Amino acid sequence: MLEEVEGWLTRRSWSAADRPLEQLLAARDGDPHRGSVSVVLPALNEAATVGDIVGTIRRELMEKVRLVDELVVIDSGSTDATAEIARRAGARVIHRDAILPRLPAVPGKGEVLWRSLLVTGGDIVCFIDADLKDFSADFVSGIVGPLLTDPSVQFVKAMYDRPFGDTAGQGGRVTELVARPLLNLHWPRLAGFVQPLGGEYAVRRSLLERLPFPVGYGVELGLLVDALHTVGLDALGQVDVGVRKHRHQDGQALGRMAAAIYRTAQLRLSRGHLVRPSLTQFERGEHGFVPHTYPVDTEERPPMCEIEEYVSRRAA
Repeated sequence: MLEEVEGWLTRRSWSAADRPLEQLLAARDGDPHRGSVSVVLPALNEAATVGDIVGTIRRELMEKVRLVDELVVIDSGSTDATAEIARRAGARVIHRDAILPRLPAVPGKGEVLWRSLLVTGGDIVCFIDADLKDFSADFVSGIVGPLLTDPSVQFVKAMYDRPFGDTAGQGGRVTELVARPLLNLHWPRLAGFVQPLGGEYAVRRSLLERLPFPVGYGVELGLLVDALHTVGLDALGQVDVGVRKHRHQDGQALGRMAAAIYRTAQLRLSRGHLVRPSLTQFERGEHGFVPHTYPVDTEERPPMCEIEEYVSRRAA
């Protein structure tokens, strides 16, 4: 590991317990310029978990204390009761297609995160995945904490253990097989991130609005790499929030995710285009293996500060 990264791990890796809520509230009260906080949950058919996450954030961080100013669920077109449950639990729910309607939405997590900037107002934007089980408010307060207490910090990711079923430490298969090798080989200054693909991170709006957003699963790697080049390693940090339990995807879904992440990395390495932006996978059928070909996400949204509607809204 680079000596620079070893030093960064000492300076920029924390535990959620390092900054108790009282300290965070005092930091905000003592300096109104510390920033307001928006929490965004991208959601697609997460009726089983979204209500508990929203309810916990509202109860612990909006009602008992006032750490979070805004809680928004962006629904990607759920066919279950995700939107109704989230609304009932206390979130403002907005359908992805209702945001920036002049620009037709494309499927993908990154698309939802990018559009969320248009309908939130916080100086700090905190993204939380909507499929988390046994959710704790520490996921939010932990990663928001460094941004509220240290003006030099711009981007904070959560780190955690990821069990796979009953087996500890075996989650994050795409991280270990794809993202970590890519980062170590091509962006070794990011080798210290424990969960580079984790969906829980908090970022200053002033940075987010300057970054392009890959529309699909490559968004986490793309934002991290681009943030490094935009503000430097020492502006990035990570916070240990314990254990992350969530719904695991099957191997083929992970293959499609891996292809999108690899493509995101390739674009940043060469700024070129894939010759064949698709991925063929195989499933056994009645008469042998059947090929199924899926497109690999190839689109990226421009920095939000280049979108006229966003600039007008912020100016107002």
